[in-house]
Amino acid sequence: MADPRFFNNKGPFEVQQLLGLADDGAFVRGDNNFKAVDVASLTEAGPQDISFLDNRKYVSAFKKSAAGACIVALEFAERAPAGMTLIVTSRPYRAYARIAQAFYPSAQRGSGVHSTAFVDASAVLAGGVSVGANAVVESGARIGADVEINAGASIGRGVSVGTGTRIGSNSSLEFCDVGARCDIHPGVRIGTRGFGFDMSAEGHLNVPQLGRVILGNDVEVGANSTIDRGAGPDTVIGDGCKIDNLVQIGHNVRMGQGCVIVAQAAVAGSTELQDFVVLGGQSGVAGHLTIAPGTQLAGRSGIMRSTEMGAKLAGNPAIPVKEFFRQTAVLAKLTNDRNRKD
Repeated sequence: MADPRFFNNKGPFEVQQLLGLADDGAFVRGDNNFKAVDVASLTEAGPQDISFLDNRKYVSAFKKSAAGACIVALEFAERAPAGMTLIVTSRPYRAYARIAQAFYPSAQRGSGVHSTAFVDASAVLAGGVSVGANAVVESGARIGADVEINAGASIGRGVSVGTGTRIGSNSSLEFCDVGARCDIHPGVRIGTRGFGFDMSAEGHLNVPQLGRVILGNDVEVGANSTIDRGAGPDTVIGDGCKIDNLVQIGHNVRMGQGCVIVAQAAVAGSTELQDFVVLGGQSGVAGHLTIAPGTQLAGRSGIMRSTEMGAKLAGNPAIPVKEFFRQTAVLAKLTNDRNRKD
């Protein structure tokens, strides 16, 4: 069970209520009157909990689980322990996400300005805005309804923030427009100066960075990530993008909708990531490239040239993933052969 100090359980729920949160083709197998009091993992769940199975690696844990109910694909339903009630669905993980959200919805946001916060008289705050301790909202900022600005956050001059967005503690937003329902985690830096200068033995001369950062709706930016403002054109993050912790997005980068950038990855300036690109952890993308829709890059890999739609790449420089594994296998064989000769 989630720690009640931090999470408020809204259960119990009857299995038929939970079924309504799964896809249209889902159905119940077992006790139609089962009532779940909580969600839990397969190994920790008890007779009153509902769990889920989405990866065949955990089938053995599923077969031994004490969960009273489980969300599962049809192909694994016959392996359920006796007496377990099932919600059978083609998308178990998505169904679990919705069900877990029902048990643990987002915390109720407070409203009002903390006595130690500073809000400039020219800033506009819509209804339901919360401004935490020592937070700063500078002149001309426009804050939409039900926005949560947590302790120590800084909202720069002229910045706009859309309805229902959450700004994490000690984050800073400047030279940017942020959409609705975004989740900006603690320590994020948005709109900082892009890394642009003229290199010379006389000294490196900074080039003014005159663009903005534009975040779409439903964007998540993980803790301590940075998104630089554009040099002239804007840096743009499309709707529904998910950016993990410790990610660097360079100036003039444009991301389409639904991109996923995993921790410690970096995208160099003026590169375009089109819709639904996925970059693995500690990966990198060189500047001035076009990364086609659906491209997937393995962790610790590097893209040095533009890609084709749906490319799956690995290595540094990145090559098609099947070719990468063939080369790795050949290299391992050559090494083993040499070791045997030695």
